[in-house]
Amino acid sequence: MRTAVYPGTFDPVTNGHMDIIERALKLFDRLYVVVGENPQKSATFTAEERMLMLKDALKKHNSRIVVEHFEGLLLNYVKKKKSNVVIRGLRAISDFEFEFSRALLNRELSKDIETIFIMTKDDYAFLSSSIIKEIAMFNGPVKGFVPEIVEKKLKEKFSK
Repeated sequence: MRTAVYPGTFDPVTNGHMDIIERALKLFDRLYVVVGENPQKSATFTAEERMLMLKDALKKHNSRIVVEHFEGLLLNYVKKKKSNVVIRGLRAISDFEFEFSRALLNRELSKDIETIFIMTKDDYAFLSSSIIKEIAMFNGPVKGFVPEIVEKKLKEKFSK
């Protein structure tokens, strides 16, 4: 079985993330979508909330996708899942520069783990979780940018 790991903070998951996931499923039999923490960012949603939103948005793929939380070094998680592939999504050149250096570091730390970059569709190239939260914070429309469950949770979060 070909497996891969798609890590991210997913705070919240966007349709750009969903596009990467759908396209990764064309290449792999099983995909671990793992919610991690970024120590440089303050999360809007808890890890549990992010996992629940992902599970809801991905329920049609239940047999092929596992949504989990991880802490620590990603490479340890990948090895634990008996995978050797990390999926990373790209929107722009700036993403590539960041992800390329991270992939090189990962290769240095673990020569048997490969990173595969998947470009998002043009329709989603401008999307980021940060911009989605900013729109939602000011009661702007996020429909069409995020899964329905995320739209609902953003309204709940920012209407308080």
